[in-house]
Amino acid sequence: MGKIIKDTIHAAGVDIGIYTQDFENEFISLTDIARYKSDDPTAVIQNWMRNRDVIDFLGLWERLHNPDFKPLEFEGFRKQAGANAFTMSPKKWIEAHLLTK
Repeated sequence: MGKIIKDTIHAAGVDIGIYTQDFENEFISLTDIARYKSDDPTAVIQNWMRNRDVIDFLGLWERLHNPDFKPLEFEGFRKQAGANAFTMSPKKWIEAHLLTK
């Protein structure tokens, strides 16, 4: 695994981190973007992750990029997504072993 390289872009007065290892696959910092909306970016991301469309997108991304993806565990999240009682966080996603390692 290569060294992670960080660069920064500036949008609407906010510094947003961009990360890459190979200059072909870049990832942006959602936390940096969430800071634009709130002083509590964790809450913004958790609310975003409750949305059914976001859960569907994450599931598709994992199917395409994670050979260890667990579709049965994902279906449990997918069925609950969007309900008032449903909560999701990056930590919960990782602990369910759905996220690429």
